[in-house]
Amino acid sequence: MVQKNKLALITGASSGIGLELAKVFAQNHYDLIIVSHRERIEEAAEALRGFGVNVEALNEDLSTKEGTQKVYDHLLQGNKEVDSLVVNAGVGTSGVAWEIPVDEQLRLIDLNVKSLVHLTSLVLKDMVKANNGKILMTSSIAADMPGPYYAVYAASKAFIQSYCQAIRYEIKEADLKIHVTSMQPGSTDTEFFETAGMEDTKANQENKDDPAQVAQEGFDALMANEDNVVTGKMMNKVQSVMSNFMSEQSGAKAHASSTKPLEN
Repeated sequence: MVQKNKLALITGASSGIGLELAKVFAQNHYDLIIVSHRERIEEAAEALRGFGVNVEALNEDLSTKEGTQKVYDHLLQGNKEVDSLVVNAGVGTSGVAWEIPVDEQLRLIDLNVKSLVHLTSLVLKDMVKANNGKILMTSSIAADMPGPYYAVYAASKAFIQSYCQAIRYEIKEADLKIHVTSMQPGSTDTEFFETAGMEDTKANQENKDDPAQVAQEGFDALMANEDNVVTGKMMNKVQSVMSNFMSEQSGAKAHASSTKPLEN
């Protein structure tokens, strides 16, 4: 692939917010490398080529160290310089903590946390050498308060939020020309609730945000070098602000009202 446009590497791009982010980057004349461990990643790539940009699809399991390393090795082998890294891949689990299989919880950490740190660390080193680049991390408003009934998921997003903002500070202190932005969506109309087993929750039944709108707001914030953006409806922003005035247990109680399975 002859790289003429700037290049964006986007994980979790086979559907949902990740696919919509890929569309926004393509509409802004970015070539793409999209990553997912789902067969539909090839279908997504074909659709994205309709925007007139070069698109490569990588079917790799980012919940493994080997899969994440393969993505970075692909960049090295092709001598590809990433302008924008979008670390969006993630998974959810639901239920009371002692009933969710341990393997499911550890896989979530592997994908949502370990893979994000692994890939970001590798790509960021190259950006620092070039003194150029942009990183967008998909966090969640779930990061603002403890999240009963999907505790590990919410904790993983809190990690992402803290990690992203710490890196942003280090980059600013080093006077580097690198953008780092965290994006906090609320309930969004994607497959998340189905795959996380959260169909029977208030959060799933409420009016959800359009993933295309979420993606556009995330892209705009990244390009403007904003530190953080809470996307979607105004209530998401209100909830994020209110979390600053709650104790952790009060926040957990408020959060649980949306995530606890509804009584039949």
